[in-house]
Amino acid sequence: MSAPATRRDTPLRIAVLHGPNLNLLGEREPAIYGRTTLTQIDASIVVIAAELDVQVECCQHNGEGQLIDAIQSWRAGRIHGAVVNAAAYTHTSLALRDALAAVAVPFVEVHLSNIHAREPERRHSLLASLAIGMICGFGADSYRLGLRAIVGRLRENA
Repeated sequence: MSAPATRRDTPLRIAVLHGPNLNLLGEREPAIYGRTTLTQIDASIVVIAAELDVQVECCQHNGEGQLIDAIQSWRAGRIHGAVVNAAAYTHTSLALRDALAAVAVPFVEVHLSNIHAREPERRHSLLASLAIGMICGFGADSYRLGLRAIVGRLRENA
């Protein structure tokens, strides 16, 4: 009988969380968000995850409560790190911030557009102080860079 798997020999599990309206990528305001669809973004994330030898779990929800439920499911070591694009909830949801603080899973905050160059109400993130870092303004590449960043940080700290 073999010894139980330890965190070190268990593949890293990374959650990718997409917030409201991101299911409309490719058709919603393409001048701001680009023409890449969420399905295409998720497919590219899966390719990079395989390259990095990690497991990835992507989900998108429009509702704040659904996003909180997804975050709470990360507890007990099920998820080792995350890439989070909370979309508009980034700027408004203390409940989402509280959920991220409660589970204490390290995450990279990502945004397709440069939130610091947008309307004043979009320039502040309620999540940023909890994140290990933020990547914004690189379109779909923000997710790919975020995945590489969280995996690198987790491996560095292992």
